[in-house]
This record gives sequence, C-alpha cells and structure tokens, in this order.
Amino acid sequence: MIRCNDVFKSFSEKTVLSGISFNIGDGEIFGLLGPSGAGKTTLIRILTGQLSFDKGYVTVFDKEVSSLLGEDKKNIGIMMDQFGVYERLSCIDNLKVFADIYKAPYDRIKSTLEEVGLKDAQNLPAVKLSKGMRARLALARVFMHSPKLIFLDEPTSGLDPQTMRQIHKIILEKKKEGCTVFLTTHNMEEAYKLCDRVALLNEGVIVENDTPERICRKYNHQKTIKLHLSSGEDVVIPHESNSSEMIGRLLSDGSIETIHSSEPTLETVFLELTGRMLEEDE
Repeated sequence: MIRCNDVFKSFSEKTVLSGISFNIGDGEIFGLLGPSGAGKTTLIRILTGQLSFDKGYVTVFDKEVSSLLGEDKKNIGIMMDQFGVYERLSCIDNLKVFADIYKAPYDRIKSTLEEVGLKDAQNLPAVKLSKGMRARLALARVFMHSPKLIFLDEPTSGLDPQTMRQIHKIILEKKKEGCTVFLTTHNMEEAYKLCDRVALLNEGVIVENDTPERICRKYNHQKTIKLHLSSGEDVVIPHESNSSEMIGRLLSDGSIETIHSSEPTLETVFLELTGRMLEEDE
C-alpha cells in the first residue's frame, strides 16, 4: 500500500526527516510513534502528496506519490488536528460539504454519523459538540467517501479514556473492513493496542520498526518474573526453566496473586533508545 525509501526533508537548514524507510501492507494498521515535533505530521503530508521531499522515493497504491491522480486521492482519507469543522453547521451539513467535495452520495451521511456514534447529535451545530464528539465528527468526515487508505494524525489527543476507547473501536472496525490505517501517536498504550507494526521516530530518524510485541521482547534485558504473593511480598525470580519448580509450588499453595514478566513497554524502549519520553515536546 505504501513504500517509503530513504526519504529526507529539510526546512531551511533544519533537517526534519533523515533517511526514512518503511513499507505498509494492505489492510495493516501502522503506527508512527514519536514526541511532538519529531516529524510525524511532516511525513503524513509527504505521503499524501501535500508536501514535496528533498530526496528518496515514495509510492502509494504502487504509484509515485507525485503522480497520484484524482481517483487515487479519493481513496485516501485524512484526519489532522488543523482540519477544523464548520462551527455553525450541523453535523449533517458538515458532512454534506465533504460529500460534495468527494462526490459522495448524501444517503451515506446518516449511516456514517451512526457509525461514529453521532446519530442523536446529527442536527446539532458543531459549536455545541464536546471535544470527543468533534473528534468523532472528524472521523465521520474521513469515512464519508469510503477510502481504502486512512491517515489519522493524533486522533485521540487530549480525549478522555471513554472517548478514546470508542475511537479505537471505530479504527479496528475499519481494519476489519479492509482499510489500511496510518496512525501517528505519542500514546504508547494506544499504539500497542491498535497497531500491527510500529516505527519509533526520534528527531527525524526511525530508531526501531517492528511489531509492538517483538520490540518489547527485543529490549527485555532483565528477563525476570515478578510474583506478588498473598502475604503482600513481592518476589523477583529469573525468567528461566529453573524457576518453574518454585512457581509451580507457590501456585499449588495458592500463594500467588499476580504474575508479571519484565518486558518493557514501548515507552521505556523509546526512552532507552533516545533518552527522552514520548510526551516531550521538542
């Protein structure tokens, strides 16, 4: 679906992307993780043909991104922070505007609003929507023309946990329908839950690229198991075959309340590789 090979981009004398390479398969959710200012939005603009790049090679739908035709672009949906909604228009009228742009039929509007949980708010003006409802309206706008490739730039930034879960469910449903999703986020838990593969981006360089599970296993240096016992004691033992006898004995005694392996999170892996947290601003 997407091939990105050795892409560089600079603004004036500042290099924003430096040798970016990855491939994204059809029907995959690909996550790009990095702190604000790491180059995530710049990369989306390049992949969607909004921004030129200095060096490298990018294809979307097996075509050079610079040569994408109108029909190709209709198969792309984009949700970015700066894409606002029309405050005075209702949810329905907001989607009518975008239906006209993409030549989508009006009879998709109500079903799309229902899909994102805005059926009961369809006649409300956007100015009266909560932040979470506005995010879902932005998603509805992306889905209006049934794109095959969806770019979501920090779709849950600043939202409450319940709204985040609702949006995660919508994204996973789109994957089931065969959509390919390119997701940028600095939320490690979101990436681990949603993404088939993730790339960790720091200062314009991808420092790791694999499935979330493999990345966490790769950087599991401690290789320990932590047991929390019913006595309140925490016991840390090596993650090796010799520990099985002890674990079996404690399990048979009913002494173990929880067992946790030592795999790091994507957040701690990123910190190890870059010396900075994902939430940091540049």
